[in-house]
Amino acid sequence: MKKPVYLDYNATAPIRETVITSVCQAMSEVGNPSSVHAFGRRAKSIADEGREKVAALVGARARDIVFTASGTEANNAVLRSTGADHIIISATEHESAVAAAKASGKEVSVLPVSADGIVNLEKLEQLLVEHSNQSTLVSVIFANNETGVIQPISEIATVAMKHGARVHTDAVQAAGKIPLDMQKLGVQYMTLSAHKIGGPQGVGAIAMHPTAPLDAFIVGGGQELGRRSGTENVAGIAGFGEAAVAAFTQLSQMNAIATYRNKLETAVRSLCNTVIIPGSNTERLGNTSCIIMPGVKGETQVMHFDLNGVCISSGSACSSGKVKNSHVLTAMGFSDDEAQNSIRISLGYKTTEEDVDAAINAWESLYNRASR
Repeated sequence: MKKPVYLDYNATAPIRETVITSVCQAMSEVGNPSSVHAFGRRAKSIADEGREKVAALVGARARDIVFTASGTEANNAVLRSTGADHIIISATEHESAVAAAKASGKEVSVLPVSADGIVNLEKLEQLLVEHSNQSTLVSVIFANNETGVIQPISEIATVAMKHGARVHTDAVQAAGKIPLDMQKLGVQYMTLSAHKIGGPQGVGAIAMHPTAPLDAFIVGGGQELGRRSGTENVAGIAGFGEAAVAAFTQLSQMNAIATYRNKLETAVRSLCNTVIIPGSNTERLGNTSCIIMPGVKGETQVMHFDLNGVCISSGSACSSGKVKNSHVLTAMGFSDDEAQNSIRISLGYKTTEEDVDAAINAWESLYNRASR
């Protein structure tokens, strides 16, 4: 039986062989990183090495990395533990950031986006002026998980800094796909996830500016700079570090991946002149394509692709099983029908041209059937 084609990298990337080796080696070790004896020191050394590697991926200091159990936990920690009185989030944030902001008990303002999915900087400035008597955290996703649209984070940080606000960016999808440098960007918090870059599932991180506040969000033994207590996931951190190194060294591969993505989009546009590709008129991640096929529900498309040996998704995998419209596409001005008819195809480091051809063939066969 032919192996299915995997084109759902934005949900999770296949774990890298070097990561498996690193995780297995770390798991074969004995010791708690908090123990002062030889075994504990060895475990701490493994975790410290992973911390250095993750920090290097985003231009941060190792001492300013706080490991978590996921990108979702990292987003929750930042949005609920910085001491801000007022939170500004974009209308196209990941569900975890939206939910965390709402659960924070703080005043929340939503920053609208254009038809291309880009935040309105004038509205940001207006909100900051209106709330000048409050401490504000601005949280904007770096690259959208559904459309791949990249936000002008540096410009956002400049506007926020002018008004004394701090900035958090969810870089879970951006990491390993575009170069990241916290210092140059001017942000105070950046959240990450290992499994999006070919690392193990169950490990995330917060990269922080040295002076950025973050209250303890899990209390106990004082691990992770006192912010997240509990024995460290040494093997997971080791795998995260190895994935960070691989992702950093393979950044140039995104050019080839973007070529595959463009081939896919050119093909579907040639087959159907009413197809819609949200965000295609602005800067996007080279691996991500959100496609709206008129008249065919996203769930139907996903099932058809699956039956044809191609694995894709409709919307965000974190919301799988929930039949609801994409709030991202709704915020960009798409109708309910258009949002319901969307799929996401996301490529990655193992994707071949043959994989893309398989996706094109699956899309063509479905379109031909739907247009009869």
